[in-house]
Amino acid sequence: MIKVLEGGAYLINGMEIIPDGPEALAAVKSRTGKEADQETARQQTIAYGILKDHNTSGSMKKLKIKFDKLTSHDITFVGIIQTARASGLEKFPVPYVLTNCHNSLCAVGGTINEDDHMFGLTCAKKYGGVYVPPHQAVIHQYAREMLAGGGKMILGSDSHTRYGALGTMAMGEGGPELVKQLLGQTYDINMPGVVGIYLTGEPIKGVGPQDVALAIIGEVFAGGYVKNKVMEFVGPGVSGLSADFRIGIDVMTTETTCLSSIWRTDDTIREFYEIHGRKEEYKELKPGETAYYDGMIVVDLSSIKPMIAMPFHPSNTYTIEELNANLMDILDDVEKKAAVSLDGAVDFTLKNKVRDGKLIVDQGIIAGCAGGGFENICAAAEIMRGSYIGSDGFTLSVYPASMPVYMELIKNGCAAALLETGTVLKTAFCGPCFGAGDTPANNAFSIRHSTRNFPNREGSKLQNGQISSVALMDARSIAATAANKGVLTPATEFEGEIRRYQYHFDANIYANRVFDSKGKADPSAEIQFGPNIKDWPAMTALPEHLVLRVVSEIHDPVTTTDELIPSGETSSYRSNPLGLAEFTLSRKDPAYVGLAKDIQLAQKAVMEGKCPVEAKPELKPVMDVIKRTFPEVSKENVGFGSTIFAVKPGDGSAREQAASCQKVLGGWANIANEYATKRYRSNLINWGMLPFTIQEGELPFKNKDYLFFPDIRKAVEEKAETIRAFRAGEEGLSEFTVCLGELTDEERQIILKGCLINYNRV
Repeated sequence: MIKVLEGGAYLINGMEIIPDGPEALAAVKSRTGKEADQETARQQTIAYGILKDHNTSGSMKKLKIKFDKLTSHDITFVGIIQTARASGLEKFPVPYVLTNCHNSLCAVGGTINEDDHMFGLTCAKKYGGVYVPPHQAVIHQYAREMLAGGGKMILGSDSHTRYGALGTMAMGEGGPELVKQLLGQTYDINMPGVVGIYLTGEPIKGVGPQDVALAIIGEVFAGGYVKNKVMEFVGPGVSGLSADFRIGIDVMTTETTCLSSIWRTDDTIREFYEIHGRKEEYKELKPGETAYYDGMIVVDLSSIKPMIAMPFHPSNTYTIEELNANLMDILDDVEKKAAVSLDGAVDFTLKNKVRDGKLIVDQGIIAGCAGGGFENICAAAEIMRGSYIGSDGFTLSVYPASMPVYMELIKNGCAAALLETGTVLKTAFCGPCFGAGDTPANNAFSIRHSTRNFPNREGSKLQNGQISSVALMDARSIAATAANKGVLTPATEFEGEIRRYQYHFDANIYANRVFDSKGKADPSAEIQFGPNIKDWPAMTALPEHLVLRVVSEIHDPVTTTDELIPSGETSSYRSNPLGLAEFTLSRKDPAYVGLAKDIQLAQKAVMEGKCPVEAKPELKPVMDVIKRTFPEVSKENVGFGSTIFAVKPGDGSAREQAASCQKVLGGWANIANEYATKRYRSNLINWGMLPFTIQEGELPFKNKDYLFFPDIRKAVEEKAETIRAFRAGEEGLSEFTVCLGELTDEERQIILKGCLINYNRV
């Protein structure tokens, strides 16, 4: 089904793979008649060409990227614009689209959500942006329809910013990286590795893009094969896929932890742009005659079967056929994994969903940037046509990804076909993906064509004893299950015809509703604030020395951003840094906030010129121990705060608040064995937090211990490879070391200044 090469590979004319090895270059010459070398061949990938066109550094090893366009949604754009305003923003220098698809229900927190929307609209007017009102489109569908362009680069403040199928290299990052672009700065990275995804064959009937995506994720996630690399989709199998099918695979590449994605383009993508009235944006993209890839994954599309990603990660994958044949064994394995993910906080089982040897599902959802596409919903309607979901507990909701898609479903009859089955058709909204819509009942099992199924999402509140579990599936198999009244069923068992429908895009829907400044700023426009929209609190520069208290210790194999700062109703508070911070780690470690605020008292005293020991008497014996060895430490040169330890934090969302909430509560650092994603580490840095790493093994400290980092400012300035640290206990100081990893000169300055706002403040 999927073959992962151990090393790199050459691709000849986009069609023939030659694995790297002693005889590889000779084989390349025999096929092409030309001499080749690896470095030149690296430059023949599609990714290399696009990155080169957008790099401003003059070096293809150390990139400084400027993006063509930016996009955000309504739980990220307020913080981004507030940060940029504090740094002197006068005008959006590139097209910046503000969509409203996360807090669009306006149902939580009083006036909070609509206040954020009005803030976005007035900022689009003042600074020259584009404002997409609630229910018009989810962020990524609007970008596909209206922003993407061949050979372009787009940066979005959402982790699923992926438009590679359309020839656009897109990246999802935390808000501070967009702030840098708004201030004329660059996105700084080392040249990433490029991994070829070589597609062959064609999908069988009943298999959809989510099936292909889950098969790839299940194969590569655990080993980190594509982590922080670009996935480049090539091979003859690309040609047999529709644009929607490619898009459906592409959006899920985020769950592999890759940096970005790009696909070769052809007449199918040319037609996509023509349908959307933007034919000038098409560009043919393909690798050169001899291209070298740092890795190669071969996917035989014809061998892919309907897949399911069981709780609580998109990589926990099985074929539905395999699951149904080995139900109790696999459900037992899921329980064991859940015990780790949930820390035993609730009793979790899916075995009670098995009746007469079949797995019964409580809810189905087809939604968002992954599931809400035109072809997915049309296929679901075809499979369900003439059936009904029944009048028991099972429910099915479908969210078209944009109003133009919704309109076409009405015109072609698919909307009516779905409604007749008992399905509920709703407007464009990302809520089901992050726990703000169609929350299932306690202990319910939901199958969803959406992007993620992490713990602590989709309504789970473990501290209240509430748990919902989500499995990811393709819309086609969700429809087959719905037609079977909730009995888990792969779409390959559907015997009828799945007709294909022609899509017609109605641009008037956006023309009549979306505010587009055409890039013209209006300095006289007044920004409309709401009472929940707050400025960032003052943050100090990195002191000479640091005393940090460990306030959370997490030993899960991976810690998601949903666990660091929960999604769901907390999203309404993302315009209020201190208000949102009260939810930090609330579903993972409820003691965190109190402990962090407690040690923060000492730092507040320092900032007010008072004695930190008087504000926090518990520090006296700690400082006494430190001063015996480091007598130069005083209230004038030491800072106080908190840190957390997690094995591998930051999987999942790009949300900067996973870092900023720690910062506003006095966090100065994270300590980890490794960071799950580049974007989470970048968020830490941009909020002035030290991204320490420590070798795997027994920790030299435990939760609630005090740690001392002498001369930390000097270590950052002088680019020290290792950092001296001490555990300060009653018995004295015990030394250990941590590392900071590679930092650009700009990143060092941001940390030294205390955060990106301080670095840019006018």
